[in-house]
Amino acid sequence: MSEQAASSEKAILILASTGDESAFALLFQLYKNKLYAYLLRLTESEMLAEDIVQDVFMKLWHEHQSLSTIDNFGSYLFRMSKNHVINHFRRMSHETLLISEMFQADPSHNATEEVVALNETEKLLSEIIDQLPPQQKTIYQLSRQEGRSHDEIAQLLKISPNTVKNHMVQAMSTIRTQLRRHSDTFLFLVFIAAFKK
Repeated sequence: MSEQAASSEKAILILASTGDESAFALLFQLYKNKLYAYLLRLTESEMLAEDIVQDVFMKLWHEHQSLSTIDNFGSYLFRMSKNHVINHFRRMSHETLLISEMFQADPSHNATEEVVALNETEKLLSEIIDQLPPQQKTIYQLSRQEGRSHDEIAQLLKISPNTVKNHMVQAMSTIRTQLRRHSDTFLFLVFIAAFKK
């Protein structure tokens, strides 16, 4: 970035930090396509890349007073977005593990209250999975219940591995959202899982 461009961007950042919506909109226009392309490479999911672009800029707007302190907005934005991706996959991995443990848990080793909570959550999970769009449901079941890889599922359904991944991301997002709506049971199981570790 040239010195003149950097100076111009700094002026926009200072304006945006005062709550100037047009200055912030200009920052968004300048970076949204580059950021989307970067996130698409990282996540291989159009939907997830779009969501993260929105989330990152929403967070920046909520904290717009700090924009004037940023020296290199591009580097800051891409680093922030990369951290967002890492946190997303870390959270998704943890929650996927918990869901997987619910399916594999052996009720004979659990106390009565835990068995009741486990059964309720498994029933709830089955209901959520049943309500997924047909292709999402099929892909989820092939992946999580039959243990097939994304490549195997892609060959079986004659779609690309990337499409399989997108459907899995969407299915897991729906499952997590629905489980959180019934958080009492889910949190109880999370507590049990944490306690056992």
